[in-house]
Amino acid sequence: MGTDRADRPVALVTGSTSGIGEAVARRLAADGMRVVVHSRRSTEAGQALAAELGGTYVQADLAVEDEARGLAEAVVDRHGRLDVLVNNAGVSRQIPHDDLAAASPEEWRRVLEVNLIAPWVLCTAALPALRAAAGGGSIVNITSHAGVRPKGSSVPYAASKAALNHVTRLLAAALGPGVRVNAVAPGLVDTPLTRDWAQAHALWRERAPMHRPARPAEVADLVASVVASGYLTGEVIVLDGGLHLT
Repeated sequence: MGTDRADRPVALVTGSTSGIGEAVARRLAADGMRVVVHSRRSTEAGQALAAELGGTYVQADLAVEDEARGLAEAVVDRHGRLDVLVNNAGVSRQIPHDDLAAASPEEWRRVLEVNLIAPWVLCTAALPALRAAAGGGSIVNITSHAGVRPKGSSVPYAASKAALNHVTRLLAAALGPGVRVNAVAPGLVDTPLTRDWAQAHALWRERAPMHRPARPAEVADLVASVVASGYLTGEVIVLDGGLHLT
């Protein structure tokens, strides 16, 4: 058992060395939480960010069930608690929706393993600690606009996010009042991953009422608000600059 028993709430943010995950980690740390940074491979970046935020870093490949489960267990072992779980890590690959051959069963398994099954494993492993959290635990799943509308980088990706949205509602009904479960579903977010997605950027500039994609910090602001709300549960909050209106 680790020696860190600080009174600050502990938040685990998966996939948190860049993009949305990094912004969420920074925001929750600014809100006074001790943040556990996670990545699959970027060990140096993860350790550097954790040190900057006064948190800790754990590496794990969420496509491997034992490593996903071990990630939650390592957080509780190190800190003695886990109050907030943000399932942000995900995989995506651009596949035209009409290219059915490219969306092979292997691709489906790869995407579902990380985007859907891993969050389930983490929720399961973290549940005892979340139930013990003062004021109740909070799970926030980062899903996607593509899980609500027929869009997205590929059919397997959109389906994985739609499934995670429904899992969010099912878990909220099953785990309340001790654990709240919500989802934040961003549309296009301006990150290094999406910088070359010219067609998507054009769509948001031309059709979204806000005429631009979201910034990672704006997603993080919403996540922090969801975490802070002691009553909100079972919601899938779309953050797409109003594109769903058009």
